[in-house]
This record gives sequence, C-alpha cells and structure tokens, in this order.
Amino acid sequence: MRVGIDTNPLYVTQAGVARYVRGLLQGLASVQPEDCEWQPVAWEVENLAYAQPQRALKTMFRELIWARWLAPRALRRFGAELLHTTSASAPNRPHGTKHLVTLYDLALLRHPERFRRWQRFSGQRGLHQLHAADHVITISQFTADEAMRMLGLPASRLTPVLLGWDGVAESVPGPATPTTLPVSGEFYLFVGSLEPGKNLALLREVWSAAAAAGQSLPPLLIAGTRWAGVPGEGAPPSGWHYLGHVSDAELGRLYRQALALVFPSKYEGFGLPVLEAMGRGCPVICSRVASLPEVAGDAAWWCELDAASYLAALRECARNASARAAHVQAGPAQARKFSWATCASETLSVYRKVLRPGT
Repeated sequence: MRVGIDTNPLYVTQAGVARYVRGLLQGLASVQPEDCEWQPVAWEVENLAYAQPQRALKTMFRELIWARWLAPRALRRFGAELLHTTSASAPNRPHGTKHLVTLYDLALLRHPERFRRWQRFSGQRGLHQLHAADHVITISQFTADEAMRMLGLPASRLTPVLLGWDGVAESVPGPATPTTLPVSGEFYLFVGSLEPGKNLALLREVWSAAAAAGQSLPPLLIAGTRWAGVPGEGAPPSGWHYLGHVSDAELGRLYRQALALVFPSKYEGFGLPVLEAMGRGCPVICSRVASLPEVAGDAAWWCELDAASYLAALRECARNASARAAHVQAGPAQARKFSWATCASETLSVYRKVLRPGT
C-alpha cells in the first residue's frame, strides 16, 4: 500500500489537530508495517501567526493553488493509492486514488460562532466532501454517532480510531520556554486554544463568585495561544496568568506540578489535554459533555457545567488531599488505555480495509 498523508495541520495550527498528525506519524514509525509505505503531503510553509494579510494570503495559496494543482502532482509522483486527508480542505487527487478523511468533530455545525469566516467556508466544503470519501475515520465514538445523526453517513463508512498519548514528547527538544513559573506554590492549569468553545468564560464566573464570597482560590495558569480577536474579555481575574504557547516539555512540567487541569469545555471531538494530563498524574476537573466520558472514564473529577459546581470541585481539590490523591492515581491507569502506536495500528487497518477489501 502506498499512502499519501496530508500533514498540512503541522504548518497551520498548534492545537490538537497538529498533535494528532504528529502522533499518528510517530505511531506509524514505531509500528513499521511491512505492507505500507507512506509519504507526508503538504505545503511545508508555516502559517501560525495571525497577522493579516499574510495569513489570509498563505491560506488562499494552500487551499486554492497548492491543494488543487500541486498536491495531485506530488501524489502522482509518489504513486499514492490512497490519500489520507487530515485537514479541513482535502487536496485534489489523481484519478483512481482512494480517499480517507479524518473527521474530528462537528463543531462547525453545532457551534459555528467558534469559527472565522474563512474557516466556516473551508469547513463546509470539507463536510460536503465526506459524502464522497471512500471511508471516514472519527477520533471518538461520539463523533461517529454525530456523523451518522447529523450528516447521514452510514456506520459502514465510519471507523472510530481514538487518539493516543505516549509521554515521549518531553524528551524531545522544543523551543525555549520559561522555566520559572509566574507563581509560587499551588496553582490550577487551563490548556487549550482560547476560543469561546473552550469556555474560559465559565472560569471567570468561578473566580468572580469566589471573590464575591470572600474565598480565595489558587492561581490559574493558562497555556494556549491567545486569539488577538477574542473581544470583550476585560482584565483577567486576580491570580490569572496567560503563558501563551508553551513547548511540550514545559507543558509536561505544568501538568505534573498543577493541582489539577480545569477543562470546562462545552464540546470536544476527543479532548487531548484531558488524556495528556491524566497520563502525567494530573487530576482533571471537567464535565460529562461530548467525547470526554470516552476519554476520562472514571478517572475525572466530574462537574456539572456551571460555576457553582466548578467552584465546589476546585475548593475540594485544594483542601481534600485524599480525594486528590485518588484522582492522581486513577489518571495514569486510564491514560495507558490509549497510545499513538494503537492509533497507528488501527489506522493501518482502515487503510487495508479501503485498499484491500475482503482480505
């Protein structure tokens, strides 16, 4: 089998999609299948900054020129039998090349306010292409169920392949990041792209409610790229510290030192920060929404999705050492159920299913 893997997310985002692509490639390298040769296919030009018009121009070239004209040539030279698309906009394929798509979630339909205008346009095109794809991988059973219900895709053309965590990223050198934290002592951690769906607004309510009641909470460290376009935030609550993007090594240290990861997301296709935190023995405080029960199992500190429930959990986590220790112990056991090698092996099975049906 000769498979071209769309690796464009590595050059356009630092969020979970890029982590999936890196993890899949890492897993494939560890599995080393004898019956499959794969090649990354991408316009390898970084477009991580949000400065305009540079970002828009690079996006237009990637999606309108590279994807339509240059990608098919690269696939043809490689002799690809299958294109595995991992980004919102699928590159064109040579005639006869099969097509597999990874679908992360249906946030574009459920929460369109989370996306910029171009993302909505490009994402809608990607959703339409799902019906023409030979097969679709989803990153959770939750997303597969939504694809059947909201898109009408049959179960026979969907295969859930859950994401992984191997804990090796901390040994890989990354960009220099601060080793001195902006706080001393205990702190809570938030990890994610700072867009509305991640629900940082709920944590503002939590800290405000604590202050109004004369209660103190440990500081909150916030790791993730801060969108320049997030309006109306106002001044951060006392004790909040925005770290921006941090390397995997620094993120690992934050997980190990934090009292807990606080993850009040409204909607997830998977929820990699939850898995990565549990793997490092960091308790996770989150809600039973979307895919998170699949990922966290019985290891999470479950809350209702409201300020009162989160405030109670944060206070309990900070003062009840035995309850926190139970979650510290449960997390790694749950995380060991997931690995990038398993993700790669199951993805290879889908490749064989598409290219060698009946074998």
